[in-house]
Amino acid sequence: MDTKDFLLALDEMLELDPGTLTGTEELESLDNWDSLAVISFIALVDEKLGLVVEGEKLAKAKTVADLLALAGVAVPA
Repeated sequence: MDTKDFLLALDEMLELDPGTLTGTEELESLDNWDSLAVISFIALVDEKLGLVVEGEKLAKAKTVADLLALAGVAVPA
């Protein structure tokens, strides 16, 4: 899964319009980033990429780019 597809999957997960996220957003600025979104992110990464995201590392994520890095997806420049 490339960066664009992963960002689109995050848009859908957070109920945002497709193409909303660019990777630079602060998680706390996203209205839908809550405990349910955290669980959904973990499930998304597992389902789409077959990876397990450690809760401790996810708790340290501050931006969408941090989420991309946790998922092993290239962070946009």
